[in-house]
Amino acid sequence: MDFEVLTRWFLTSIPEVIVISAACCLLMVDLFIKKGSRDVIAYLSLATVIGAAAGTFVLAGSSLQAAYSGMFVVDGFATFFKMVVYLATILSILLSVSFIKVEAIEQGEYYVLLLFALGGMMIMASGADLLSIYLGLELMALSVYVLTGFMRRDQRSNEAAMKYVILGAVSTGILLYGISLVYGLTGTTRLVDIATALSHMDGGDTALVLALVFLISGFAFKVAAFPFHMWAPDVYEGAPTPITAFMSVGPKAAGFAVILRVFLDAFAGASEVWIVVIAAIAVLTLAIGSLVALVQTNIKRMLAYSSIAHAGYALLGLVAGGEDGIASVMLYVFIYAFMNMGIFGAVIVMRKGDFVGENIADYTGLSKVHPGFALLMLIFLFSLAGIPPTAGFIAKFYIFVALIQSGYVVLAVIAALFSAIAAFFYIRIVMLMYMKEPTGGFDLNLTPAARIALGICGAGTVLIGIFPSWFLDLAQVSVF
Repeated sequence: MDFEVLTRWFLTSIPEVIVISAACCLLMVDLFIKKGSRDVIAYLSLATVIGAAAGTFVLAGSSLQAAYSGMFVVDGFATFFKMVVYLATILSILLSVSFIKVEAIEQGEYYVLLLFALGGMMIMASGADLLSIYLGLELMALSVYVLTGFMRRDQRSNEAAMKYVILGAVSTGILLYGISLVYGLTGTTRLVDIATALSHMDGGDTALVLALVFLISGFAFKVAAFPFHMWAPDVYEGAPTPITAFMSVGPKAAGFAVILRVFLDAFAGASEVWIVVIAAIAVLTLAIGSLVALVQTNIKRMLAYSSIAHAGYALLGLVAGGEDGIASVMLYVFIYAFMNMGIFGAVIVMRKGDFVGENIADYTGLSKVHPGFALLMLIFLFSLAGIPPTAGFIAKFYIFVALIQSGYVVLAVIAALFSAIAAFFYIRIVMLMYMKEPTGGFDLNLTPAARIALGICGAGTVLIGIFPSWFLDLAQVSVF
């Protein structure tokens, strides 16, 4: 292998090299920083993510496309999803600065693990081979497992990490078995070659059906889709809130990047096998997420079921298929990053001193004391509910349009009905904030970093809702 090829491969993956190398360096730098000055690790991590984003932006305009024998690609699709996970990581770092001081969490390893998780998600977005996708997925998952249990003295955090590790290991085994079946059937793990091999096979082959079932099961766990959603409520509740926000957006976005590329690229020829299964999973995911959220009293558990429901909407875009279906999922994930990080950021800001702010009742009368902050929460909640003119309405609207154009009118109607049901548990919080008198004082932990994060989320949620065409065009241009 000549030096020119190695150089091209290196340059193609330079953003991943930046993130993973910086994570290794920061792990050593942390040893030499005084305990009271470890905020510098947060800002160095932030600089690393921004540097990687700049590298990705430069590569987007270059001719460098494939590397590592076709296992890794740089295209508009990968670039789009990398920008989403960059956004999630930047916002998580900003929201973590004050939170880890309140919770007395060790800082150095925390930010290093965030960077390793980011590196894994970036590899997933660019993965063009089932093995490279698996490696990225495991790098991400192992880092998030540790971050989930980072509050070592908190029993809920320990329990959440244990459940996540055990169920995650089971899902990984299922996914690997599916990959092995695919390799046995096609003789390859490269997505392009799988598509070629399937064009000469019978779509109803029993082994192929079994392989697809295992792949769907493994990937469904990563996006918390029914019936592999059972880990999400406990993990979301027990994990440090910035990590809950991070895992609700970053890993989920990377998971959908993989699902779209695998099923609509490699397995497009077998769509008659998997599309019915995905449609059923999507509807059941919507039902479980929307209905169970109605009875939750803990806001993190409620948002966990909300996240499950939103995964159902995104899966419907996969069912719609085609360029419009892919673009609608991409736009949905992008919008979801702003509104979900924003509402979790609001929960983090409520955490100060002995006040946790995790019960929905804790927000009673908030508008009477902090009207500006309550208005920001209202925007995020309305967006999650899909109420115009917020970005959340645009996200759901284009999913419905893609379904109708593909002939899945019944699915679009079902999704709209569940959207109406889900609006209740979001508006319930708005009613408590605006229709009730406060039962106690509110001392918000609004640090400069938290203000920046909430400002970014608020601006994104409003601007995409008012000017959606540019963002939709960006998604459509980025379709593989």
